[in-house]
Amino acid sequence: METTERVLLDEQAVRRALTRISHEMIEKNKGMDECILVGIKTRGAHIANRIAEQIEKIEGRPVAVGEVDITLYRDDLSHRSQNEEPELKGTSIPHTVKDKRVILVDDVLYTGRTVRAAMDAVMDVGRPSLIQLAVLVDRGHRELPIRPDYIGKNVPTSKDEIIAVKLKESDQADEVSIRYQTS
Repeated sequence: METTERVLLDEQAVRRALTRISHEMIEKNKGMDECILVGIKTRGAHIANRIAEQIEKIEGRPVAVGEVDITLYRDDLSHRSQNEEPELKGTSIPHTVKDKRVILVDDVLYTGRTVRAAMDAVMDVGRPSLIQLAVLVDRGHRELPIRPDYIGKNVPTSKDEIIAVKLKESDQADEVSIRYQTS
């Protein structure tokens, strides 16, 4: 078996998708004054920061941004192999979420379990008035009743396919590709 990879979004397409999502957020929320973007570590945090930059260019004022580590909230907790302790990456939400509109941001939406864990993590910090979800790619196959409010690209996939997101901040390139096995 051989692995085949096909590019779905190149650098320009990623930039256009994030610009569109930024405009949609502003429109849906009638401005961003009561909103906080919370990126799900790691790539979701990078995307949240980029959206915040776009919104500041459009609106002329900054939007609050934070990031959340959902490691301890996962129902399929990943452990380090040596001591069985979970690997933590840190949560940083420097603004109160109480009575604010929190927009969770992630790279790929698949089963919905990561988003559920992120909602639990946010609720432990405070009670927002509303939680919305923005994703760069929605690939389907939900196991929980979670639906994104903002989508960069819908990509119907089989469970055997893998969506790979690369971002300059962590991977030195902006690209979304799909990988699958060929015989």
